[in-house]
Amino acid sequence: MPPTQDDHAEISTRVLVESLVREDQTVDARELYAVARALGMTDLQVRLCIKRLVAEGQFVQSGRGQRAVLHATADARRALYPDVEFVRFMYAQDRGEAPWDGGWHLVAFAVPESARAARDALREHIVHLGGAPLQGGLYVSANPWEDLVRAEVSRLGADDYVTHLTSTDLRVGGIHDPRELANRLWPLGDLAHAHRRLARIARDRLDRLHHSTSLDQPQLLTIAVELASEFTRAMEADPLLPPELLPRPWPGAQARELVAQCWLRLLQLAAPAPAPRLFRLYADVVHEVAAPARTAGPGK
Repeated sequence: MPPTQDDHAEISTRVLVESLVREDQTVDARELYAVARALGMTDLQVRLCIKRLVAEGQFVQSGRGQRAVLHATADARRALYPDVEFVRFMYAQDRGEAPWDGGWHLVAFAVPESARAARDALREHIVHLGGAPLQGGLYVSANPWEDLVRAEVSRLGADDYVTHLTSTDLRVGGIHDPRELANRLWPLGDLAHAHRRLARIARDRLDRLHHSTSLDQPQLLTIAVELASEFTRAMEADPLLPPELLPRPWPGAQARELVAQCWLRLLQLAAPAPAPRLFRLYADVVHEVAAPARTAGPGK
């Protein structure tokens, strides 16, 4: 399939900077500018982004220009990286190691107007966890999420306003069949489209990683940033429904397999030292799925 505009990775300068944070919580400006140019960004875009991030208190800059070093602050560190446990859970589902127990997990909340900020934060967290709205203040997930929801409820001090319920008998508008419910409650068509896009991008990068013999470190970093950005884009909206509730074949599983193969190849080509922290974060999961990933060749 010839590349199209839809197959190009979309990366903001902010995401680029965050992706290049190393284990010591720094970003090397020389490396940052090199990868930015490979992604088609201008030096001016990078400078303006750095200025904004410093003004927001996300980074502290020492030095000037391409000799500068950016230091991530404590505020920045909390939001920089993917949740490894969620990524691990995705691959466990794909391998059939996290079967659905047939239960629907519901949470209801009625936080008063006087605590609007807590109410909005709780709603945002529930949606982030993949919750689908049933009606005002009532959300459902197909995965056990009680501990994650309770932790956020406790953090917000909203324990008195939240109710949890688990049921195997869920009916919405007369629909009872689990697969039909999943199709009604979550935008499966949009999710499938996002995963197909991720698969196309991952397949293209995998071909480059296998067939190009002269990729330098900025080029390898560029591919890593593209993969991390597009993987996050596809997965952020994914409720991680159990395979039993999804159409077959589900493009998310194929996309994740291709991404795992890409990261395995990147790690084989050796991450630059000191490497961005995202290399280790993805390596933690990729090595767990390396054996099944090796069985599929590039372009499958």
